[in-house]
Amino acid sequence: MRVLLLSQFYPPVIGGEERHVRNLAITLAACGHSVSVATQGAQGRVGIEMDGAVRVHRLRGMLQRVSALFSDPERPFAPPMPDPGLMLGLRSVLMQERPEIIHAHNWILHSFLPLKRFARAPLVVTLHDYSLICARKNLMRRGFPCCGPALGKCMRCANQHYRGIKGDVVAAANWIDAALERRMVDKFLAVSRAVARLNRLDEIPVPFDIVPNFVPDDVGEVGTSVGHDELSHLPDGYILFVGDLHPQKGINLLIDAYSRLQSAPQLVLIGRRFPETPMKLPPNVRILERLPHAAIMQAWNRCLFGVAPSVWHEPCATVVLEAMGHGKPMVVTDMGGMPELVSDGETGLVVKPETSSLSAALARLLANPELRQDMAAAAKSRITEFKAGAVVTRIDRTYRDLVAQKARYARAA
Repeated sequence: MRVLLLSQFYPPVIGGEERHVRNLAITLAACGHSVSVATQGAQGRVGIEMDGAVRVHRLRGMLQRVSALFSDPERPFAPPMPDPGLMLGLRSVLMQERPEIIHAHNWILHSFLPLKRFARAPLVVTLHDYSLICARKNLMRRGFPCCGPALGKCMRCANQHYRGIKGDVVAAANWIDAALERRMVDKFLAVSRAVARLNRLDEIPVPFDIVPNFVPDDVGEVGTSVGHDELSHLPDGYILFVGDLHPQKGINLLIDAYSRLQSAPQLVLIGRRFPETPMKLPPNVRILERLPHAAIMQAWNRCLFGVAPSVWHEPCATVVLEAMGHGKPMVVTDMGGMPELVSDGETGLVVKPETSSLSAALARLLANPELRQDMAAAAKSRITEFKAGAVVTRIDRTYRDLVAQKARYARAA
């Protein structure tokens, strides 16, 4: 089958969503599909290149050329509206690849929707966040989870977040294009029940399924040595956080909770700094930035356990799956899809996003090596349902069902 994946970013731009798309592309190609990816150009790379058996089309959007529109020039997000440059590039890709199925991830979808009839292929959309109802994608308002959308409220919130007229445009465009998306998508795949519920998929006449993020089948099978100097300075046995060092990810909550512990091992934070990242850290806290993914996997091998204390509705944290793949218990908050990944008391601990609750959970795991060992074994056992072999099989079945359905409609016509 000819499969076209749409993603606003693709490695070397790195993040959980980018790794998901790449892992999906590589796994589908290994299953015998002809796989291509259409993505925005990154770091000056435009044109076609090969990523193993996957053809990657790097396109140049018109809005990408206006760097002042983006707070991070390394991550110029696709807009929630058709971008003329991306539309032209996508039309060319459709003519070259002639896909039988199109699978979109994130806002690059909006530059494809006007081309859907031209493409003549079923459209699958994976929802990794809350962009169907939230212009900020995270369903957060004034630092707290939002209770739901309303046009005026969303425009005020987006205006504050994106600063000025850009926020008004983003909110209005997302509101309008999301309505088109609900009508034109053939099937939604939500990465968790929380994502489906909060995006209100049960209120629209489009079928959907819950298909979580996944990790490679060989997750956890890393060597004992990774060539990165900073890992050599880490002690054996530490608490590990991996992710953006941002309040939304609970970094402030974690630092406050850790500071209450007595004689605790080192807390290692691996991720990108932000202006909001705390400058003053407790003793024995170490930040590592820009580690390659292989080094992060090795860091999981050497830690006691991990922590993901998000204060937003975390959709489906791949970092939690990677930790479980390495047989590490996780302490997570009960936000979004976290409780769907971590079984409280079995593969880790699930707590309220509160300092006292998080600190008590950290102390409990530190004081109970037998409990950590039992949870580690349970995590290694449970991760099988989140490996590529299990999850990509479900995605492949979705593709085949939609293509067969399209063929039946064509014969009936």
